[in-house]
Amino acid sequence: MITDPSIGFAVALVVGYLIGSVPFGLILTRAAGLGDIRAIGSGNIGATNVLRTGNKGIAAATLLLDGAKGAVAVLLLRWLAPDQDLASGTAAVLGHLFPVWLGFRGGKGVATALGVYLAAMWMVGVACCAIWLVVAKVAKRSSAASLTACAAAPVLALLLYGAEYGLLALLVGALVFWKHEGNIRRLLAGTEPRIGEK
Repeated sequence: MITDPSIGFAVALVVGYLIGSVPFGLILTRAAGLGDIRAIGSGNIGATNVLRTGNKGIAAATLLLDGAKGAVAVLLLRWLAPDQDLASGTAAVLGHLFPVWLGFRGGKGVATALGVYLAAMWMVGVACCAIWLVVAKVAKRSSAASLTACAAAPVLALLLYGAEYGLLALLVGALVFWKHEGNIRRLLAGTEPRIGEK
């Protein structure tokens, strides 16, 4: 167990980033013989784009593993360096968004963010998953569901867990919104593809 706060923080950033940077969408699609996911649909390595290959099983596995990255980053650092789990969770999202192995061009961070929320503040995580499901069912657009869930997270975290957790959700949510800039433009223009569409 690391007790020095500065060393713990540094370890949290490095370990969290490395865990988050594992590109499961790319690994799984290649292993399944589906080619390079970056050449399909939006070119994103996340589960929504993996679904465009037509393989729902691989898409589901990508979703679960990308979420697990965020959860593992939080739980591992909670054990290894107490009080640094939130830093590790944030770093995991950064790792997913900007993986060094892929030239810093990764996914959009939603599944990893939900994994962080579930491990760090489970009530917020469950609420955000429920929000995602409801909005996705109504709007039929993954980006709208993701943005709504991530917008709600800071408020829920602040009310249920306090300022530190609210700040985590705000930082993570800001990163997710930033990576969804193109989606936001298409949503406003009414040209955003529905879930499963090319």
